[in-house]
Amino acid sequence: MGNDKRQLLIDTGLTLFYQQGINSVGINEILKVSGIAKKTLYHHFSSKEELVLAALEARDQRFITWLNNELTQVQQGLPNELSDHAKNQRVIIGLFNALTAWFNNQVPELSPFRGCFFINSSSECHGQYPQAADYCKAHKHKIRQLIQQHLPEADTPLLDLVYLLKEGAIVSAQVDHDLQSAQKCVTIIKCYLANQSSERNQ
Repeated sequence: MGNDKRQLLIDTGLTLFYQQGINSVGINEILKVSGIAKKTLYHHFSSKEELVLAALEARDQRFITWLNNELTQVQQGLPNELSDHAKNQRVIIGLFNALTAWFNNQVPELSPFRGCFFINSSSECHGQYPQAADYCKAHKHKIRQLIQQHLPEADTPLLDLVYLLKEGAIVSAQVDHDLQSAQKCVTIIKCYLANQSSERNQ
């Protein structure tokens, strides 16, 4: 029962923090929405920052599991005869297709799109919740490593390009409401890879 209440607090916190922002949500609102007593909350979390950290960890696990599954499916469907260069392109397109689905609320496990929880939280937590800010930074490093693991041939410039385009697409989808921003990145990536291939063949 104790673990159930702890999980309910985490789920409630994550939902409210993601929807409204960490600094806009107080402990009393979390208690009201979850229906859990204040004493119980402080039994599981000694401070708001601890709850914020738990919410970030829950989102981190959920997001990485989803993205890893998406990229693994792409990899498993690749013909063996493709070159690593061609496989790279397929995996990268799969990444941006997954982002497009997320932006357009086609990924139930990630809830309605309100930008990146870690980008949003990083700016709010800086200075006030330093551990949470560090966790946001660590999440981004893990995402970069995950992308690298799925690319058969990942040099640093390509990885930098993919990672930075991904981050830009997320911000553009949130701020500009450009829900096709990830698909625009696909065009850029294809041009880059075509030029890279041409240079190798010269």
